[in-house]
Amino acid sequence: MKTIQKEIIIGVLVAIFATIAGVILYLEVFSDYGYTKTFQLIEEGGMYGEILTLGAVPNLFVFFIFLKKKQDLRAKGVLLATIVIAFVTLFLKFL
Repeated sequence: MKTIQKEIIIGVLVAIFATIAGVILYLEVFSDYGYTKTFQLIEEGGMYGEILTLGAVPNLFVFFIFLKKKQDLRAKGVLLATIVIAFVTLFLKFL
């Protein structure tokens, strides 16, 4: 039972890391400003949800990599984290 939980937690952590890396990559590629100014503009525009959604795109690739390697429990963890990110995005949209 502990190995099942461990594998799902690994999937969740990988998904969170992929989302953070996706946000950083997105800001690096598409922003003409530094991180401080970019985050100020995001806050002024109320675009946290949109940036988080675009940052979650790498989860799709991680999910399919885990499926291809027959690591279904880790893929479930990625799916779980992506669903949580979707709810957070929904919450941020209506704030």
